[in-house]
Amino acid sequence: ALVVGVATALVALALRGRAGLAVGATAMILLGTAVTQRAHDGLVHSPLAAPVAARDQAAVTGTLVEDPEGTRFTARVLVRVDGITSDSTGATASAGGRTVLVTAGGDAGLRLQLLSAGDRVELRGWLAPLAGYDERFRWRHAVGRFDATELLSFTGPSSPLLRAANGLREIVLRGGDHLPATERAVVAGFLLGDTRGLTPEMEERFRAAGLTHLLVVSGANVAFVLVLAGPVLRRFGLGGRLVGGLAVLIVFGTMTRWEPSVLRACAMAACSMTALHLGRPTAGLRVLALAVIGLLLADPFLVHSVGFLLSCGASGGIALMAPPLSARLRGPRWVRDGLGVTLAAQIGVAPVMLPIFGALPVAALPANLVAVPLAGPLTVWGLTAGVAGGIVSRWSPGIAASLQLPTLLLVRAVLGVASLAARIPFQVDGRTAFALVALVATGAAAGRARAARRVGGDDRVPAR
Repeated sequence: ALVVGVATALVALALRGRAGLAVGATAMILLGTAVTQRAHDGLVHSPLAAPVAARDQAAVTGTLVEDPEGTRFTARVLVRVDGITSDSTGATASAGGRTVLVTAGGDAGLRLQLLSAGDRVELRGWLAPLAGYDERFRWRHAVGRFDATELLSFTGPSSPLLRAANGLREIVLRGGDHLPATERAVVAGFLLGDTRGLTPEMEERFRAAGLTHLLVVSGANVAFVLVLAGPVLRRFGLGGRLVGGLAVLIVFGTMTRWEPSVLRACAMAACSMTALHLGRPTAGLRVLALAVIGLLLADPFLVHSVGFLLSCGASGGIALMAPPLSARLRGPRWVRDGLGVTLAAQIGVAPVMLPIFGALPVAALPANLVAVPLAGPLTVWGLTAGVAGGIVSRWSPGIAASLQLPTLLLVRAVLGVASLAARIPFQVDGRTAFALVALVATGAAAGRARAARRVGGDDRVPAR
């Protein structure tokens, strides 16, 4: 299917019009089927399949795929395993770069929490199949669980990209060290999508207010970073700007650990920059479609990611419905635009939110109208002050702290909005949402019918 899909895609490139579109769609279906089958097969047939089934005790070497998460006594992280040494036989074998979910407690867990994505580790423990709640990590390509009892050794990333990204990430986070704990955790979420420092109560508060999207890196963050890099990029020619812009996206995506929303945003930005470089600017909805198709072909398991679905739904809703909604609303333009974007985003995420979470918070509309305008200055200033403060904090902590005063005021304003909106108890469940959609559709149909009758009546009036 993969070979046939590639061949069909090449044929589609040579065709034009509807024939090319039809052949291209067929090629995407074939390629999607092939990569999905390959991904599922990789979960079942791998060098780790037998050791996992046998629950072997072993030592493994690998690379952290993400930053470890944990509680006071435990840590959990996905690790891409390169090699495995069985304790029973002493034989060392390649693991083929397969991913396992590592859990660790005690001293090993405490030490593991101090590491970052890209770090190389050697762990001792035993393998086991994924079970219960951990089975969801299959959709992140995990083939089993590794219960680590000992962290034998660790080293920094071997990749220059990861070293640079981790260094920049550390500078940004160090710049916020002078903020109170809660505000520091929220700023880390705004700037880098790192919510590990948030308490469950604070996360629930943002969810109840419909503001969780502010705690993940998305298109707005990517746009702000490109704006900050703009003065440097403009010094290059057209080709240099494209290469430099793509490099900024890669570094920023690595800093934010390529979360699903970051993948979507960076892919869309890359498509837009490439289209502009080729002299063929593309509309937002088409850019979203191209980005989603490309990402799903690269990793078909993204379709199981709630974050990816929410990000795509919100982007699609904004691109498709924000302009007409804003045009039909009354009031000042800034109110109409803000309300139109918020309504469109909420409509776009509703097909994902309702089946998974059961309801949509009514407070999301007013909360987003107030909080989203604060997110832009908070992201731009927070990132700038974070980098500057992180650099000077070792020599002048006072300057680093003063740089974060605007950040502190902005983040406390957002926290105030989230706290107030979370107290609004009203939610829209599935039945209510269906009734509202039916009501709006009926009203729209009635309006079109009335307009059609009015036009028809005008046509029958004889000309004078």
